[in-house]
Parts: sequence; structure tokens; C-alpha cells
Amino acid sequence: MTYQPLDEVRKSLKVKWYRSPIAHDKLRDLSKRSDAQGWFQSTGHLGLYVATGALVFFLWSGQIWAVFIIALFFHGTVASFFVGVAPHELGHGSVFKTKRLDKIFLYIFSLLSWWDPFDYASSHTYHHRYTLHPEGDRENLLPLEPSLRSTFMVQLFTVNILTQRGRTFGKGGLISTIWLTILGAFGRVGDLDIPMNEWIQSLHDDQPEEYRKSIWWSRFLLVFHGGVVVISIIMGLWALPLILTVAPFIANWLAYFVGLPQHCGLMENVPDFRKSVRSMTLPPLVEFLYWRMNWHTEHHMYAGVPCYNLKKLYHEIADDMPQPRTLIGAWREMRDIWRRQKVDPDYAFDTPLPPTAQTVRTDVDAPDALEESIGELAPKGLE
Repeated sequence: MTYQPLDEVRKSLKVKWYRSPIAHDKLRDLSKRSDAQGWFQSTGHLGLYVATGALVFFLWSGQIWAVFIIALFFHGTVASFFVGVAPHELGHGSVFKTKRLDKIFLYIFSLLSWWDPFDYASSHTYHHRYTLHPEGDRENLLPLEPSLRSTFMVQLFTVNILTQRGRTFGKGGLISTIWLTILGAFGRVGDLDIPMNEWIQSLHDDQPEEYRKSIWWSRFLLVFHGGVVVISIIMGLWALPLILTVAPFIANWLAYFVGLPQHCGLMENVPDFRKSVRSMTLPPLVEFLYWRMNWHTEHHMYAGVPCYNLKKLYHEIADDMPQPRTLIGAWREMRDIWRRQKVDPDYAFDTPLPPTAQTVRTDVDAPDALEESIGELAPKGLE
């Protein structure tokens, strides 16, 4: 499918989003950022990564292989949430009160996970402004298959080596990520018949300054991870690349299971986040690793609210919101939708709203500027 240039989309596509009413003072309170909360979330996640990585190295040194494999599985599970999860909220600039700390941790998490924060800043700005309106948002291009294929599951529970870039933002598995990073270092994106490559190219055409930064970041990624491999060879520490360079591709199972339900199977081209975004309840540790993005409808509705306040936000607007799914319930729903979409490709699930829900704003107060805030996500060319 051919899409119009994004600079034309910005002129022609105006989405009047419905947002659940909330008192201005309450929204301002929920939008306050906290360095203490930011340190807890960021260093807590990094601390788990360091602890599991240190355990992997210790077990490797002692050649305790059975426990080594188990520890590596848990290390990979923790590291999987570096890929697009930690950089997501830090990219919004809404984790820390001190702005430079968001940038510092954004680059740390992105470096360790092969993530491109510059392409993502452009993409995710469009994603929030035009959520699931494909002319202006192809970060998640529907329909998406909630795949449970055995060959894919084997990779998710071991090492994700062969997964290719497709219809969601990301670089795929280990081989695809290395190859796309090499291409990116030379300013290329690959085959434009692949939906995500077409989206990345559209972003590069639209935001040339971010494109230049992306090229240099890809080169930096290759130097850093190449250096890890060289040092490991020289020093005979073959566990080092597993802990640092390969870790984001090990045990991707949990990140996949909690990440895919965000939009999969829901409605395109509607001005209501409740119809195009899905929220879920999760156990506390999983919610922490996921940076509270299980409250995803709330995040889209009020993207300037820090991740650690999203559950509070839900309770403030609960009467106007769909009931959050459980993880199992979300997957059952997605699988049912996918089976129907194979018969009827135009089908999308219409999320039911509670009887107390509104569809048109009736409050008479002037809209709060915080309502449309996406934090400091937008690059200069999209501010």
C-alpha cells in the first residue's frame, strides 16, 4: 500500500481524540515526576540485570552448567524488557524530574539492547498523535498475528536468532538486528516491501536530522558490541557477550506475551483510545519489568503521566474505561479475533464500554494543556 508523505499527513489528518474526563488539579498531580521514583524504576531494573548477569558469570566461572543455563534464562528475561520497554518511557522524558537523567538512562538502556532511540522518537511521536491511523502511524501495522507457533516459541524460550522485522517497530532477532544495524550505519533500511522498513524510510524522509543521529547511533552500537566480542576473545571470557550483547535476545517469552496485547486485534481509524488500545492487570514484578505499560490505554490517553502513576490514573477514570483484561484473557481474546480475521480480514474487535462510560466530552471546563502532552518525546522537527 502507498501512503502519502508524513509532512502532508500532518496537514491533512486531524484526530479529535476522546479522553476520559479528569479534574485539572488531579491530572497535574498525577503528571508530577519524581527523581526518587525514577531512580527506583531505572536502577531497580538495571540492578536486576547486573545481579542476574553477575550470577551467570559466577556460574560460568565455576562451570556449574545446569544452574548456569537457568540463570542465563532469567538474565535474558530481565534484559528482554530493555528492548523498547525501558527506552519507551525514558524517551517520553517523564520518568525523572531531572530531565538529563531521562536522557542518560535512555542511552544506557538503548545501548545494552541494540535499540535506536532516534528512529523511535520520531515513530512514537506519530504513534501517539495518530494511534492506529495507518496514514500517520505504522508503528504497529494491523492485523497482527498472536503467534504461538512451535518454532517461534522455541526461539522465545531459548535464543531469538531468526525472527525478522515485520509489522511492529523493532529489528527482530539477533541476526536480523545485527544486519539492520549494519545497514543503518550506512544509512540504509533494507527491503521496502517489508512494512516496518517502509515506515522507517518514511520517518527518515520526514525527519532528516533524526535520521543522521540514527546513522551515528548504529555505528556506536556496532563499535560497542563489537568491542565486547573482541575483549571476550582476547581475555577468553566467552560468557561476556552472552551477558551483554546477546542477552536481549535470550528468553524473550515474557516480553512478547505482555507486549503484543497493546493493540493486537483492535480497531483502526477511531478517535477513541479505549477502542484501539488494551490495558491488562499483571503481577507486581512483571508490571515493574514492563515499566507499568500494562496500563496502556491510560498511557495513550494521558501520555504525560509518568508510568508509576498510571494505575492511580486508571482508578481516577475507571467508570469511563473498559475493564482491564488479564494476561490470559487478553491472549484468549486476541486468538479469537485472529481466527475470525482469517475468515473476515476487515474484522476488528469493538471493545465494550461500561454503562457509565461517555463517548463525548460533556465537561465545560477548558481543556488542560497536559491532556495532549506526550512529555519530551517529540524530536525538534515534530514539536
